[in-house]
Amino acid sequence: MIKKFEHYLQKQTNAAPLAVFRLFFGLMMLASIIRFWANGWIETLYLEPKFHFSYYGFSWIKPLGIYTYLVFVICGLSAIFVAIGYKYRIAIITFFLSFTYIELMDKTTYLNHYYFISVLSFLMIFLPANAYFSLDSLKKKVIYKNIPKWTIDSIKLVLGIVYFYAGLAKLNSDWLFRAMPLKIWLPSKYDLPLIGNSFMQQEWFHYTMSYGGLLYDLFIPFLLLYKRTRMLAFVLVVFFHVFTRVLFPIGMFPFIMIVSTLIFFDANFHQKIIDKIKYFLSKPSFKAKSKTSLTIKKNYTFSKTKKQFIYPILGLFLLIQITFPFRNILYPGELFWTEEGYRFSWRVMLMEKAGYANFKIVDAKTKAFFYIDNSDFLSLYQEKQMSFQPDFILEYAHYLGDHFTSQGHKNVQVFVNSYVALNGRMSTVFINPKVDLYQQKESFKHKDWIVPFSSKVKIKGI
Repeated sequence: MIKKFEHYLQKQTNAAPLAVFRLFFGLMMLASIIRFWANGWIETLYLEPKFHFSYYGFSWIKPLGIYTYLVFVICGLSAIFVAIGYKYRIAIITFFLSFTYIELMDKTTYLNHYYFISVLSFLMIFLPANAYFSLDSLKKKVIYKNIPKWTIDSIKLVLGIVYFYAGLAKLNSDWLFRAMPLKIWLPSKYDLPLIGNSFMQQEWFHYTMSYGGLLYDLFIPFLLLYKRTRMLAFVLVVFFHVFTRVLFPIGMFPFIMIVSTLIFFDANFHQKIIDKIKYFLSKPSFKAKSKTSLTIKKNYTFSKTKKQFIYPILGLFLLIQITFPFRNILYPGELFWTEEGYRFSWRVMLMEKAGYANFKIVDAKTKAFFYIDNSDFLSLYQEKQMSFQPDFILEYAHYLGDHFTSQGHKNVQVFVNSYVALNGRMSTVFINPKVDLYQQKESFKHKDWIVPFSSKVKIKGI
């Protein structure tokens, strides 16, 4: 087994797929940054709010005021450099750090595809994506036709994990037997041409969409891997993501996934893309010049020192990607209710939650109290997200406690009257109203002040 694995690590494959992936990844990231800026989201999400929700252990990462724009500039420029393969290693590290910093500035903006981009960009730090068709190779006057096969397979593995785990997560009774939350979302699309009134209101269509999405996520990685079904699979990828983009406001994610799945195609396909790009963008003398000025080497290999550094890091990284989504089994209670272990696990569009949270500040000695108007501290979007997520509620309670303590209030206690509705069920009490949240500490332990779920999602999924 060990010898087979060592033999696999020595296998070489054409470098064109990784070069095309690098190019399209950089361009898609640049488009995402421009779109984010153009929509005014930097100001509305990071500059206007008085308070920002942070990830546990990363409370030190905050927006930088007007310099937040600089972080986006750096991220966008590094995406350009990644795309063209110039100073690639520095560029991809800079992109990973700047993009992840943006992602961590406010937990309110969490999206699966933001996490996906951070995961991919981290992986790409260790891949020779500039070995072929890059400005780095032109500058060094050396190109490599082949690279280690595992470098491309590692990207395929990450994409496969995203899809397959999203499918496993749909193996829950709400999705399978109640068509939830699609039964809530789809009827609101009544205004879509042709299918709005005809299908979106029909229960059979809700179940068709539910089971179709489940089967798609579970099997699409394997269909993409198998050459005979690859073209059909890619057609399904395009149809699925375009259709979901029409139905739901999920930004650039569909396009990122469509472009990313090109990595599954053979090297000849990617070489044709590169040849067309050369034809349209290069000067007439480019090909002749490249033949005389570039040294073409057959195989790119990592030095022994690099292998000793890269293999353990990527091995641990991939192991975390495979196991981390299952951490929810360490927590009691209903996952969709407590959300303990929910994020960073490729659970995509699985639930519809709406909440109400009314905070009460109490003087522990005199029992005098007053209620909080959340709009004094939070944006509408922040308040919406806070109202049904326990860690948000706890962090906000601590913020309120610290705020009023600093204003001169004594013996501050913070309580909340909280109600949440999950996937069309009746709203029920969410947080124990008798627990002083100001005395509770954030940790990876189970939050026993969450009121147990009154119903049950019988089949858990992952």
